[in-house]
Amino acid sequence: MSEKAFKVGIVAGEASGDILAAGLIKQLKKQYPNATFEGIAGPKMQAQGCKSLFDMEELSVMGLVEVLSRIRRLMFVRKTLLNHFLTNPPDVFIGVDAPDFNLGLELKLKKRGIKTVQYVSPTVWAWREKRIFKIAKATNLVLSIFPFEKQVYDKHHIPCEYVGHTMADDIAIKPDKQKARLSLKLTENATVLAVLPGSRKREVDTLLDVFIQSCLLLKSDIADLKVLIPVVNRQRKDQVDQYIQTHNPDLSIQVVIGHAREVMIASDAVLLASGTATLEAMLCKRNMVTAYKLSGLTYQMMKWLYKAKYFALPNVLADEKLIPELLQDDVTPKTISELLLPMLTLQSGDEQQALITKFKTLHESLKQDADVQSAAAVANLIEQQP
Repeated sequence: MSEKAFKVGIVAGEASGDILAAGLIKQLKKQYPNATFEGIAGPKMQAQGCKSLFDMEELSVMGLVEVLSRIRRLMFVRKTLLNHFLTNPPDVFIGVDAPDFNLGLELKLKKRGIKTVQYVSPTVWAWREKRIFKIAKATNLVLSIFPFEKQVYDKHHIPCEYVGHTMADDIAIKPDKQKARLSLKLTENATVLAVLPGSRKREVDTLLDVFIQSCLLLKSDIADLKVLIPVVNRQRKDQVDQYIQTHNPDLSIQVVIGHAREVMIASDAVLLASGTATLEAMLCKRNMVTAYKLSGLTYQMMKWLYKAKYFALPNVLADEKLIPELLQDDVTPKTISELLLPMLTLQSGDEQQALITKFKTLHESLKQDADVQSAAAVANLIEQQP
């Protein structure tokens, strides 16, 4: 434990980054009780004492074209942060994910002698590989959450530490489904589908209707189907509630703020937007269908730019198609319901058990005590003399 009063600048752009950053802050505070943290923080980071200069929702934008509609505001936010950190220099700046926002900020701060860390590597292994050279210029250190990423950085002699993922540390290798159901007041024999249409407004606007229509088709085969929708904040709950009130679907639906993990563990299967939530569902050992829809122009651009075989994280990590991943025109109620039906009704077959075994193997590879490792790497960088 050090009495040094270090100042840490930190920016997270969405719920998954908020989780990573909160764990990092908690561990850094154990080493540096007098350290202060400020930047852009979600509720978990703020609970650890991080001061937020802007609402994290400001950065929750997905898609190449979609960013353009918010570009002036995003540029204003980044310029304001830059001026703030140049006037009040932190001992280290940590960008948590959100690379299109954070790397530009890191580049300018590093040029002014401020140490910078990018926590979560941009997907250079999937698209825009040449970004790795900008990352090298912008950062003193990259903290990687997936094991295969470090190899890419080592090849280019760019400082990178593989720290694993904090969710892999927090979730049991064998989650307790019965306990999760009790906490959510669900009966043991209920057929439960977890539905996660995304953490951003646009994602919910795009996917909620097709997800609910899929549930309605499932109900014709599963009369007692229970649908649980965990949302990240009050704004998303209001958005989902408004849809339900407007459309009044003939379904048993429960909407809860937070508790996504408990909902997934309690479920028999998961329907969700592609993203970090697919990783969490895998760690919860739940079969799933993941889907995503982009704007037409963004989709055409990504078809040309994206090089990886898969986009769902369990498939990327395994380098094989473990779960169904649907994109664009394939995201239909009929296709989704047909994929989900056997997951909800045939849960104990050999194929299902083989999938769970693969999920456990991936879980163990990501279980690296990420909060401690990432904090140690940042502390080491802070303590290094210029």
